[in-house]
Amino acid sequence: MVEDAKLVPQKIEIVNQKNLLNGSLPKNEAHPESRTPADGGSRAWIVMLGSFFCNGILFGVINCYGVLYKEFHENLERQNVTNANGQAALVGSLAMGTTFFISPVSGVLTDYIGIRKTTFLGGAIASTGMFLSSFFVDNIVALCITYGVMYGLGGALAYTPSLVVLGHYFKKYLGVVNGFVTAGSSAFTITMPYFIGMLLKQLGITWTLRVLALISGLIMVCAFLFKPVKYTVSSKKISFRDVFNTTVIKNVKYIIWTSVIAISLFGYFVPYVNMVEFVEKNYPAGYDTKLPILCIGITSGIGRLIFGYVADMPKVNRIYLQQVSFLSIGILTMLLPFTGGYYGWLIVTVLGMGLFDGCFISLLGPIAFDICGREGATQAIGFLLGVCSIPLTIGPYVAGLILDINKSYTIPLILAGIPPTIGSVAMFAIKCANNKQPSGSLEENLKNHHLENQKLNSSEAVDNVEEEGV
Repeated sequence: MVEDAKLVPQKIEIVNQKNLLNGSLPKNEAHPESRTPADGGSRAWIVMLGSFFCNGILFGVINCYGVLYKEFHENLERQNVTNANGQAALVGSLAMGTTFFISPVSGVLTDYIGIRKTTFLGGAIASTGMFLSSFFVDNIVALCITYGVMYGLGGALAYTPSLVVLGHYFKKYLGVVNGFVTAGSSAFTITMPYFIGMLLKQLGITWTLRVLALISGLIMVCAFLFKPVKYTVSSKKISFRDVFNTTVIKNVKYIIWTSVIAISLFGYFVPYVNMVEFVEKNYPAGYDTKLPILCIGITSGIGRLIFGYVADMPKVNRIYLQQVSFLSIGILTMLLPFTGGYYGWLIVTVLGMGLFDGCFISLLGPIAFDICGREGATQAIGFLLGVCSIPLTIGPYVAGLILDINKSYTIPLILAGIPPTIGSVAMFAIKCANNKQPSGSLEENLKNHHLENQKLNSSEAVDNVEEEGV
């Protein structure tokens, strides 16, 4: 928790600064100096842009797998492979699932070796995996390893620290900055399908993957922008086991929040997976089957900016705001099957879904800081994303089984809207929970949320972080 501005100490001499350049804790126990984030300055804005591009590149590639899916599917059909659709889809599913499933490891690794090193390692693995994929475009097993697992692993290692680093430089504007950064995935998702399509037409699948490998390599450049805050060092030796933040898993409010989000996300990905076929089967021929997904991407980006700003306003409770987003997503998802034949209503519905999707996404980082404090936020975000991988993977599969039996999208979409609706109500349990952790107290963090904003204006608290070199 941020200290009172009047209690911020003067600069402390840095011991063994060379070993701490990347914010790592390999030999000694390091603690961040008692300092309020600067909330501005050249260094903070550079970090924000680096996080924006890191998020955009990773999820721009992952979310646009559908464009590459067609190429892989056609290659499998030419080889007379059975279940070509399922095997081609498995590659993209592994990339998404691995990204979230490995996030807890990413959180721990970030605390152990530092933000810069973890992000750089993630970019290197993702880029290498994509490059190796270009040599195995006809081998689905190899693609599952290189594109699915390796790219997903690299994405996980880069994604978590790219969010965590924002809390080191922003407090007063953390919500709006987090919204801007997460909007990077929306911006790239809107443009990448056309870019990848152009590459496929001009260069073919092999060189398209190599270009994507080069683009993914830019994540390593972003890693150098993530300069960590200063650290003081004690003589206490620590091990890798010591880096596990057990206060996170003992935090009752965090456990409830994570569990509720996991439940809510069981139906989250169902509309994205089935939207194209849903439009083809329920609307007259000639309507654009890709436009609904494009609309979700656009308004999701707008929502991340708007609600990120709203979350920083006085008297705004971020938990309540996320409850509203889940309730809205659930209701709008259940309304989808009843828009059949009215394309305009479908567009209005998906525009709303995207807007509240942006609200939900933009609040993940700030709420993690509110509940667990800055010390526990790194692993809190990582564990949350790891838990989310399960419903995001299972939900669409279960919906597909129901669709095979029922032959209609009505029941799958209605069922997909129920979990987020229930989750929005279940979040009230967070306020009722008794959390005894001082560093992770949600009430204290929320109570001081706006008091700290005033403290940020104190010259004693700022200490000119942005003036320091790389």
